[in-house]
Amino acid sequence: MADRLEEYRRKRDAARTPEPVPERAPGRKRPARRAARFVIQQHHARSLHWDLRLERDGVLASWAVPRGLPRDPGRNHLAVHTEDHPMEYLTFSGEIPAGEYGGGRMIVHDTGTYRAEKWRDDEVVVVLDGERTKGRYVLFATGGRDWMIRRTDSAPEGWTPMPELVRPMRPAEGGRLPRDAAAWGYELRWAGVRAMAYVSGGRLRLLDGDDAEITGKYTWARAMAEALAPAEAVLDGVLVRIDPAGRVRPPTRRDGQFLAVDLLWLEGVSSLDVPYAQRRDLLDGLALTGPHWQTPPWFPGVGADALRAAREQGLPGVVAKRLDSPYEPGRRSRHWLSIDAS
Repeated sequence: MADRLEEYRRKRDAARTPEPVPERAPGRKRPARRAARFVIQQHHARSLHWDLRLERDGVLASWAVPRGLPRDPGRNHLAVHTEDHPMEYLTFSGEIPAGEYGGGRMIVHDTGTYRAEKWRDDEVVVVLDGERTKGRYVLFATGGRDWMIRRTDSAPEGWTPMPELVRPMRPAEGGRLPRDAAAWGYELRWAGVRAMAYVSGGRLRLLDGDDAEITGKYTWARAMAEALAPAEAVLDGVLVRIDPAGRVRPPTRRDGQFLAVDLLWLEGVSSLDVPYAQRRDLLDGLALTGPHWQTPPWFPGVGADALRAAREQGLPGVVAKRLDSPYEPGRRSRHWLSIDAS
C-alpha cells in the first residue's frame, strides 16, 4: 500500500518540530459507525491562513485557505491543496520553529464532524458540523494544487454580507457643548486621516474619507486584521501618529496608529441602525489594542470633562454624539457635533 504520508514526512524533521511525525504505517480505515472528523487550524506562518483538514482513509486531506472559509454563499476563496497530514494533526496546536516548513504559530480554530456528499480527485462536497463552522461547502480544482472553496447553502439566519463601501458620517459644527449633556457621548477629536477599515480573513482594506484605497500607504496597519482574525468587521477610525512627546501628528508610511471610534458591521450583522452607545459597547468588546491600533476612550454624559481633556492634550476639540443616534453613512448630521477646544 502506498505511503500517503511520504510527502508529509519528507518536509519535516521530527527532531526539530513539535508536529506529530508518525512512523510509516498503512492507511487506516475509519470505523463504519463513526462520523468522519475535520479540523480547521489558524496558521500564523509567513502569512496568516487557515488549514482545512478532512479525515479520509486514515489520513487528513488538507487545503490551505488564505482567507478562511467563506461564510456567505456566492463567494469563492482560494484553497491550495497540500500534502496529506496524519490523524494526530486533528488536535495539534503549537509553535513550529522558524526556518522549519510551515514555521509559525498554529491553533485549533474549529473541530467537528462532516458528511461527504461527493469525493472525486477534482471536486469534494462536504457538510461541516463543527462548533463554529456549519454549512455545505464545495471544493473544486482549478489547476495544479490550486482549488477554490465555496459555500453552497444559505447563510445563517440574519447574516448580511460585509458591505463593499460605507461612507463616513460627519459631524456638524456645534459651537458649544449641548445643554442636555447626559444625552450625548463625547470623543476626543483627532487631527489625522479619516479611514474606514474593512477586516476580513485576516486581511485589511483601508479607504480614506473620499473612498480612495490607502492600504498600501499605511502597511503598518495590516497587522490589526491578523490580530483580529478570525473576526470580520467594518470600523470607522482615524489614522494618526503620536510622537515621543505625546503630540499628535499626521501618520507616515512608516509609523502611526489606527484609532477605532465606531463599529459599523461585525460578523455578518450590520450595526448602522444600532444606537451609538451600543455601537461603542460592541467596539469596546473587541478589545482592540496593539502596537499600531487602539480604541480611544469616550465620555458618556460628561462633555465638559472631555473638552478639558482635549485642551490638556493639545487636541483640536471633541465630537459630541447623541447616545441614541444611528450611523448615517455619507451624511453631515446634527446627531454629531464638532466642538472646538479653543
